Amino acid sequence: MAKPGYGKRSAPDQQARTQHDFALLPTRERYVAGFIDHLPEGAAMSVKQLAKQLPLYGQQAVSTSLTGLSVAGHLRRVRCPVGVGDETRWVFRIFWSRTARDNEWWNAYLATEQAALAAAPVPEAPVPGMAPPPAWAPGEEPPPPAPESPGTAQAPEPTAVPQQRTPAQASSDAEPAPSAPDSRPAKPHAAGTSPAYLALARLGRDDHRLALSADDCAALEGQAAEWLARGVSVGYLTSALTAGLPAHVDSPLGFVRRRLTDKIPPRLTSENTQPAAPAPTRRLLMECTDCGRPGRPEALPDGLCRPCRETHSLGEAISTSAAEVADVKAHMSNLRDLLRPV
Repeated sequence: MAKPGYGKRSAPDQQARTQHDFALLPTRERYVAGFIDHLPEGAAMSVKQLAKQLPLYGQQAVSTSLTGLSVAGHLRRVRCPVGVGDETRWVFRIFWSRTARDNEWWNAYLATEQAALAAAPVPEAPVPGMAPPPAWAPGEEPPPPAPESPGTAQAPEPTAVPQQRTPAQASSDAEPAPSAPDSRPAKPHAAGTSPAYLALARLGRDDHRLALSADDCAALEGQAAEWLARGVSVGYLTSALTAGLPAHVDSPLGFVRRRLTDKIPPRLTSENTQPAAPAPTRRLLMECTDCGRPGRPEALPDGLCRPCRETHSLGEAISTSAAEVADVKAHMSNLRDLLRPV
């Protein structure tokens, strides 16, 4: 048997097996065809494997027999991809029909197989050794069951202010306090861990000319978050802010604010910034039975490419002429015997 995916594939709508199958074929082709016809589905069909199991003929004779069976309309050799992503490989199959078929039938049948292969869903390739990601990132607490403001990117300000307080003040904080009008004593709060804030904070480490303070990063965080909301990555944001810097930057805050305003990317209509990769086209290629050259079924009549078809026709002509020469020689020898004096 061949590996999974390879080997023999039986064509549909074949006639029942009888004792007179392949009676019109030469002796060698009839012998090979009878053996192939009794092989199970998925059996190995390479020339080497067939020659190992056929004691009367070697690899060259088996290869020539397969070419003759292809011309007679009993088989076609194809290859098609299986798997997805990096796991895709080409498998080789031989479609076999006990009933001889013409080129039009084979072309229609392989076109149907191609349509079925293209319509088959491509399974997603799992990453080996990687479990599906959880609903929340590791190292973070799971999201609350019913957040009041799911659209806001910043986390709510903590009730505890990092200052010393009396016990009376701590007890008064148990009740929700009214929001203070634009009070900015707690700039470096939990929002400083947002991707936009971290990208701004790393600018000074990447290039000292854009060193920003904590207050500067907090002031520019909203503009940087707008960039990320439009689908760009943190790397794109950093490269846009650091590309083509002058020799000296007098005000990093004003310089970064101006670039965040002037270079803001356009808002895309779709949520994904990158178009989804198209599904790979799953094609079925027929091969020349003799040399293995791939091509469309219409370009390989009788399962042979043009050079192999010409060679096969030339071989038949040579064998026919050799038989005619032998008949002529036999006839002349008979005439000489008749004219020889007694």
